[in-house]
Amino acid sequence: MAYGLPSAASLARLCRKLNRLKPLEDSTMETSLHRCLSTLDLTLLGVGGMVGSGLYVLTGAVAKDMAGPAVLLSFAVAAVASLLAALCYAEFGARVPRTGSAYLFTYVSMGELWAFLIGWNVLLEYLIGGAAVARAWSGYLDAIFSHSIRNFTETHVGAWHVSFLARYPDFLAAGILLLASAFVSCGARVSSWLNHTFSAISLLVILFIIILGFILARPHNWSAAEGGFAPFGFSGVMAGTATCFYAFVGFDVIAASSEEARNPRRAVPVAIAVSLGLAAAAYILVSTVLTLMVPWHSLDPDSALADAFYRRGYSWAGFIVAAGSICAMNTVLLSNLFSLPRIVYAMAADGLFFQVFARVHPRTQVPVMGILVFGILMALLALLLDLEALVQFLSIGTLLAYTFVAASIIVLRFQKSSLPGSPGPASPGPLAKQLDSFSDRIHLVEASVLAQPGHLRPALKPYLGFLDGYGPGAAITWALSLLVASAITLDCVLVFGDSALHLPRWGYFLLLLLSGTVFLLSLLVLGAHQQQHQQDTFQIPLVPLTPALSILLNVCLMLKLSYLTWLRFSIWLVIGLAVYFGYGIRHSKENQRELPEPTTKRYVVFPSGSLEETVQPVQPPSQAAPAHEADHAQ
Repeated sequence: MAYGLPSAASLARLCRKLNRLKPLEDSTMETSLHRCLSTLDLTLLGVGGMVGSGLYVLTGAVAKDMAGPAVLLSFAVAAVASLLAALCYAEFGARVPRTGSAYLFTYVSMGELWAFLIGWNVLLEYLIGGAAVARAWSGYLDAIFSHSIRNFTETHVGAWHVSFLARYPDFLAAGILLLASAFVSCGARVSSWLNHTFSAISLLVILFIIILGFILARPHNWSAAEGGFAPFGFSGVMAGTATCFYAFVGFDVIAASSEEARNPRRAVPVAIAVSLGLAAAAYILVSTVLTLMVPWHSLDPDSALADAFYRRGYSWAGFIVAAGSICAMNTVLLSNLFSLPRIVYAMAADGLFFQVFARVHPRTQVPVMGILVFGILMALLALLLDLEALVQFLSIGTLLAYTFVAASIIVLRFQKSSLPGSPGPASPGPLAKQLDSFSDRIHLVEASVLAQPGHLRPALKPYLGFLDGYGPGAAITWALSLLVASAITLDCVLVFGDSALHLPRWGYFLLLLLSGTVFLLSLLVLGAHQQQHQQDTFQIPLVPLTPALSILLNVCLMLKLSYLTWLRFSIWLVIGLAVYFGYGIRHSKENQRELPEPTTKRYVVFPSGSLEETVQPVQPPSQAAPAHEADHAQ
């Protein structure tokens, strides 16, 4: 049994390392980056991240194959679903104005390992997303010139016939990514100015499409003769919602840029709300005029808007639409290249990723190494790989990040807030440490008397007093765990109950009833406890209901993804775990804080004739030999 104790202690120590949290510090406004972005800058970054190629491609594809004219309902439901996640990002971005987005939010509330895995998946999301948009940009430009670029490349370079490679190397897509990386490395102001220009052109083109589209509208295209408003029924609308949801995933660029905002506590929530509202209005209105201009069943899913104007005799409008689509895709490219290096910078600054990416250029004040390295990686992906099969990777990484951010909101709301404290001297003595500790304890007692987040509400103690029998926070932890588990079970029953699980009708309804009951009871237990209430920062309404609904929806959408997507996702996770256990866990700044400080030897001088006997080190009390060993030595 004696040999089992060290391994058990080592396992417990490892678990503590994996779940250690990044402390919330008061100096959150201090940064090596340049705080130069206004609310308008952040809003246009968010609009640029959301209103891209999806507006020009997704609307036609969903309308023709999934929802018909009811595609506008699909976008409306998807916007509401995205709002649940966006509110969680807004509260975190205002409260923790540091770069890192979902990675940082998970680190301060859930633990180090989970934070690293979320950051690792967000990196992949931005890499593939940027490369996919670059190829779409190249393909759209190539289509304008009658595919002369593709024909030239295949003639002089050759075509490939490998399953995971593209049909031909896309030098145009790689070139635009390298050019965009060069501009982004010039600083946040240059990136913001370029984004302003492209976003303004894109929004003007969208306004043009809406106005001319309503002028050319034919209400007959929504009539029963053309299949009606919702030819695929409610299931078609929901299938369209699952696809349209990914049109709104770009708002997290605002949270990732909060460390460069002048007033993040106000600017981040306002920018997220306004940009999501503008994107939702653009998608809903454009899909409305598109299905009113031409019958939904005759749409061209690859270039629906340009083709619709061409068929109505306005071929000149098609060129305006093409220019708008290219500008919109440029904003998405800038958004990806702006966010990705900042996530890498946040992970490297915390010691979880290679330190070279934590360096900030002294003049431009941007993480230039991350921009250049990951810009080149993104360009290589766009040059060589066939990205159509990898696009679902974007959705699983995004949905997982949304799920963890929603759970983190619940954790943060029901735990005691980190207390303000000014930084002390560089090397405080033992007495100063004791006084600081004593002062902190006094503040903790005062705070618990006033707020007591995580404790049972006083009015409910006569009815739910048994919950007070657990330690502080234990009931919250169990309730949140049951909430997530019941959400997964409920979604599995809804998604696979009739197909993969082959449940009888009574079994289906029994599982549905049990999982739904546990979900609601978990919500009630969480709601019975007191929360943090801060007047100076934005907070989501209806917690824990709002983040719980976000978790439920995100898990449902993840379960609708293909098995191949989950397999690729698992492989990427294994690679991430190898990076974390090979590098991150040892170089983590939190790990450095936990390392024992070098022992300071104190010397006592005794009168003696030899130097060795005159100056003798005295061990601190914690390291002194036990009393019985000292007696035995004597």
